[in-house]
Amino acid sequence: MANAEAAYPLRLFSYGTLREPKVQMANFGRRLDGQPDVLPGYELTMVEIIDPEVVTVSGAAVHPIVRPTGNPDDGVEGTVFSISAAELAAADDYEVDDYTRVQVILRSGLDAWVYIQADPLREPRSPDSGLPG
Repeated sequence: MANAEAAYPLRLFSYGTLREPKVQMANFGRRLDGQPDVLPGYELTMVEIIDPEVVTVSGAAVHPIVRPTGNPDDGVEGTVFSISAAELAAADDYEVDDYTRVQVILRSGLDAWVYIQADPLREPRSPDSGLPG
């Protein structure tokens, strides 16, 4: 266990496509091991992805995205993964500009990085119209 912690010292919480095996293989070259957790104080919505490379890797043009609600009783279910610094950099490269990475405390008490809506005051690009919300 100590070797795994040394090799993968960071935690990444995912509620969306980074949980999918094909996305993990394309970005990290391996399947990630994780455990269920909850991101408190956030809500889930959807955003249209316009980057064709990301759409090809994920197989979807609409992805989940989270934004803060200010209510700690709200929560988004997902998975927390142990990853390396290089894998975190690869995740940064995969995520489009609609997302920004922040550090959070999950409901379990673990600290983790997560990608949230970059501008929480703006509605995400609507999957229905293709235009900014």
